[in-house]
Amino acid sequence: MTYELGIVGAGNLAEAIVSGVVRAGVLQADHIIAANHNAARLSEFASRTGATPTSDNAQAISQAKIVLLSLKPGKFDAVLGELAAVANPKALYISVAAGITTGFIERKLGFPSPRIIRTMPNTPMAVGEGAVGLARGRHATDADVAIATRLFASCADVIEVTEDKIDAVTAVSGSGPAYFFFLVEQMVKAGVELGLTEDQARTLAAKTALGAGKMLTQTPTIAPAELRRRVTSPNGTTHAAITTLQHAGVDTAIVAAVKAAAARAKELAI
Repeated sequence: MTYELGIVGAGNLAEAIVSGVVRAGVLQADHIIAANHNAARLSEFASRTGATPTSDNAQAISQAKIVLLSLKPGKFDAVLGELAAVANPKALYISVAAGITTGFIERKLGFPSPRIIRTMPNTPMAVGEGAVGLARGRHATDADVAIATRLFASCADVIEVTEDKIDAVTAVSGSGPAYFFFLVEQMVKAGVELGLTEDQARTLAAKTALGAGKMLTQTPTIAPAELRRRVTSPNGTTHAAITTLQHAGVDTAIVAAVKAAAARAKELAI
């Protein structure tokens, strides 16, 4: 049987992607095969997404038109080395791993002119609000880019960049959801310390984050700094909060944190 999508490494990110594309109707769940050597994780993945489970990575590669490589960066070398003999030269290979270059994947697959798209998605794809940066390998065609874009655009905004910019994409949006979760975590903590229940504080903080995000996406011609200024009355409550953040160096710490993520992505590069 031939599947539309085969997944090697059926983990959390792959689950977010599959959940998004199935919900959007781009692919049917029974057209997807997913491999993972962890039986318990594979069972969870299959029950949540409806994909066909397999413990055999070779089956996921050899029977799919599109192969999603969703392995941990440290496992790419060994797994692709094992699978080179069964790799399907007709398939389009899409990688979602930080630090793994298209050149490395080309060498490990071992057949002439492999078509590879390197991407960095993020987990909000699972709820239809993802962000994806993609870069084509040297043998990928415009048609391949269109296929990858269609796959991700069902549940994410997609931008194409050159491969040297993927580490920046990783730092800004790939790791980005964790930054916002961390901020909301602290807002909830403060709300509880100010007398709200945890549920009340979480509702307020989460809805505020959602609304602020929508304002950013729905008013793209207005700079984030301007949106912030419009909320910040002189000597008001927001001014007190922003001034405290600036005095604590939070603004520079955020920039440093994103750069640290990009630097780590470069360190992982092979």
